[in-house]
Amino acid sequence: MGTVVSLAVPAGPATAPQAAVDELEAAIAVVEQLFNRLDRTFSLYRPDSEASAMARAELALPDASADMRRLYVEASEWRTLTEGTFTAERPDGVVDLAGIVKGHAIREAGTSLLALGLTDWCLNAGGDVLVDGSPTPGGARPWLAGIVDPADRTTLLAAFPLGSKRALATSGTTERGHHIWSAGLQTERAEGFRQVSVAAADIVTADVLATAIMAGGARTLALATDRWDVDVLAVKNDGGLLATPGFRNPAARAG
Repeated sequence: MGTVVSLAVPAGPATAPQAAVDELEAAIAVVEQLFNRLDRTFSLYRPDSEASAMARAELALPDASADMRRLYVEASEWRTLTEGTFTAERPDGVVDLAGIVKGHAIREAGTSLLALGLTDWCLNAGGDVLVDGSPTPGGARPWLAGIVDPADRTTLLAAFPLGSKRALATSGTTERGHHIWSAGLQTERAEGFRQVSVAAADIVTADVLATAIMAGGARTLALATDRWDVDVLAVKNDGGLLATPGFRNPAARAG
C-alpha cells in the first residue's frame, strides 16, 4: 500500500513475563501477515496484485477474489452515502480502492488484536490511527493523535484525544500531490482543502470521509458532519482552518 505500519503498546516492566512478550510478538506477526495479504490483493504499487491485473484489463471484477468484490461493494455504498464524492473508480474507469483499503486493513488488524486479548494499543498506518484502551496499562488517559501542519511538517496543528472516537484519518495533498478525484467535482478542489482530518468511532468511516471531504470541499464537509458523528479539522488552501467543536475543545471529547 506504499505506507509504513506501526503498532504501539504501553511500556511494561523491564522484567515482563515471557507470556506478555510472546503475546506482543504474536500480535505483530498477525498485523504484518494481514497487511501483506491485503497488499498482495489491493496494491497498485505491485504489478503482481489483483488490483494491477484489473487496471491492465487482465482481470474483470466479477472474476476477482471475494475480498476484492466485497470491498468494491462497500466502496460503492460509500459513493451513494457521500453523494458521489467518494468513488471506487478513477476518471479513466479503472477500479482503485485506495481510498478505503487502508482503513479496511486497519479495521481488520484491530479486530485481530482484540481477538488476541490485547486491550491497550495504537495501530498507525501512514498516519491513519486506530486505538484501544490507554497508553498506560489499564489507565484512563486517552491516546493522543497528532495532526501535522501541511505547511510545516515539523509542527502539529492539534493533538486529538481518541476516546469514544477511536479512529482518526487524514487525507491531503502535501505528501502525494493531487491524487484524489471525484466524478464531476474536480472544479471544487481549487476552492477546497489542502488537508482534512476526521475522527470517528471506526477507522473506515474516518478514512472514507477524509477522502470524500478532500474531493468534495465545503459541501461534503457539511454533509459529513450532518450525517455522521465525526469531528473534522480541515486546512483550507489559503491556510485557514475549519474545525468542529471536538477539535476546538478536544478535552470534552476524550470520554
